[in-house]
Amino acid sequence: MADPSGPEHVRALRSFALRSGAAFTVVGAATNIIVRDGGIRGIVCRIGSAMSRVTVNRRDLAIAAQSGALVRRVCLDAGDAALSGLEWAVGIPGTMGGAVYMNAGAHGGCMGDVVVEALTVGPDAGLRTWAHDEIGFGYRTTALQGTGHVVLEVRLALALGDEASIRARHEEILAQRRESQPLDLPSAGSVFKRPQGDYAGRLIEAAGLKGTARVGGAMVSGKHAGFIVNTGNATAADVLALVDHVRDRVREHSGVTLETEVLVLGED
Repeated sequence: MADPSGPEHVRALRSFALRSGAAFTVVGAATNIIVRDGGIRGIVCRIGSAMSRVTVNRRDLAIAAQSGALVRRVCLDAGDAALSGLEWAVGIPGTMGGAVYMNAGAHGGCMGDVVVEALTVGPDAGLRTWAHDEIGFGYRTTALQGTGHVVLEVRLALALGDEASIRARHEEILAQRRESQPLDLPSAGSVFKRPQGDYAGRLIEAAGLKGTARVGGAMVSGKHAGFIVNTGNATAADVLALVDHVRDRVREHSGVTLETEVLVLGED
């Protein structure tokens, strides 16, 4: 496990992995990741608070954020500068790097709406700047996925807004999150992608699984059926077995095959 303190250290790790043939995995806050019980082989590069610089340029209506910056912190910094367009993201618990990589979204917005460009380091330890269109934003996907590129910094384009209105929207979104999501128990966030024209949580609840389906210490939340929570002693195997059970039951009940949104890493 390596905690780089700057982009140059990420490049050094990348270069070492290339020379040694070691597997290389990157995580941020790991808020949408399930790590299998055998752990992750090779180098795990955890980009966090040591790479969390945020620079607000109110004149240009722009923000530059390192990939370890928490999404919520960037949202609040934008609000302090009366920059609008990122309010929807204030409840997302992850880092900017992960949010861009996955094209995180909520409340009708997504990272693809505000990201202008991203700086990455590739498998060869070389730097590359990706323009918005090159990143290929889709629903919970980007062209970055599967390339081995690691996000180092992102640049956002926002709009001038009203600070009081932005703060009010933040409070509204955070209140909705506290009311609707099981924040009192550990989880990897929303497990399944939203199916076309419907909601995963509604389909899971309609199949009779909300608050009842469980494997070991893993249980479908009784507060929001789209979450699988750890009631105290769940293993990754429990969670993944429950994911499969939920997918099978929903397919039998409604004919819809749910796709997972969380990333699964590591070995059994």
